[in-house]
Amino acid sequence: MISTEEELVLNSEIFFKLSGAMDSNLTLIEKRYDVCVVPTSNGVVIKGEESAVSRCGELLRLLSDLIKQGQSVNKVMIERCADMLQGGNSDEILDMLKETVAVTARGKKIVCKTFAQRNYVKAIKKNTLTFAIGPAGTGKTYLAVALAVSSFKRGETERIILTRPAIEAGEKLGFLPGDLQMKVDPYLRPLYDALEEMFGVDNYANLIEKGIIEIAPLAFMRGRTLHRSFIILDEAQNTTEEQMKMFLTRLGDGSKIVVTGDLTQIDLPGGAKSGLKQAVSILEGIDDVAVCKLTDKDVIRHELVQKIVKAYERVKNHDKTNPKNS
Repeated sequence: MISTEEELVLNSEIFFKLSGAMDSNLTLIEKRYDVCVVPTSNGVVIKGEESAVSRCGELLRLLSDLIKQGQSVNKVMIERCADMLQGGNSDEILDMLKETVAVTARGKKIVCKTFAQRNYVKAIKKNTLTFAIGPAGTGKTYLAVALAVSSFKRGETERIILTRPAIEAGEKLGFLPGDLQMKVDPYLRPLYDALEEMFGVDNYANLIEKGIIEIAPLAFMRGRTLHRSFIILDEAQNTTEEQMKMFLTRLGDGSKIVVTGDLTQIDLPGGAKSGLKQAVSILEGIDDVAVCKLTDKDVIRHELVQKIVKAYERVKNHDKTNPKNS
C-alpha cells in the first residue's frame, strides 16, 4: 500500500461551506475514503492510500464546483456525488445538475440528482410509454409531473391527466366522511401538491376549473380515449391486471403515458396480482416503451428515508434466502 498526500486549494468561503458544521462534512468524507483531510491556510491536504486520496480529491473538487454553482453541500449530497463518481466523472455530474427539467412557480429550478433520474427523464422525453419502478423518495412522480408541466407549457400536449388507484392502506373508503371526491382526495393529495408547486396555487386552480388539468381515481378512466394528453398513473403497483390493461388502452393520438410504482408496496386485497408487475414483464423491450428502475441510491428525501429503504431491502433479501424465517 502506497501512502501519499494531495493539496487542494480552496478559498475561505468555499472551505467553510464545504466543511460543514463542526467539520461534519469533512469527517464523513474521511470515513468514506479512509483518509485524513487536514485544513491548511490555503485549503486542505488529503493524506492516505494513493487511490483513496485520488478519489477523495475528485469528490472534493466536484463539491467545490457545485458550491460555486450555488448548490448546498450536505450529507446526502456528499454520499450521492461519491456514489455517482463510481459510475461517471465530475463533468457528467456537473452537466446533469445544470440541466433544468422544469421551473416551479417560485422560480426554483428542478434538476435530476442522480444518473438514474437523468435516464428516467430522457426515457420519458423519447418514448410514448414509460414505466418507473422504485422505492419512495426517488422522484418518480415528481419528475413526471415536472415534465408534464413543461410539455404543456411548450404546447406539446393540451391536457395533464393524473390518476391513482384508490386502494386503502388499512382504511376503508366507505367509512371516510363526505362524498366520493372527498373520499378519494387523500389518495390524490401528492399529485395536487406537485402541480400546485409547478403552476402556483391560483393558476393551478384555474386550470383545474377549465378541465385542462384532471386528477381522478383510476376507475374514472374507463371507457375514455385520451388525445394530446400527458397522462401519469401513480402508485401503479396497486392496479389489478385488468385495470392496467384498461388504463394503457386509453392512449390516444399525441399522448404520452408515465406509469410509476413501487413493487415492494403492493396493497391489493386478497392476493390479487399487480398489474404493474405484469405490464412490465410483457411490455419491456417493445419499441417506444421504456422501463426505468430506480433504487435506494436515488432517494432524494431526508437521509433517513434512504436508510429506511435499505433496511427494508435487507430484510426482504434475507427472507428470500431464508424462507423458513419469513
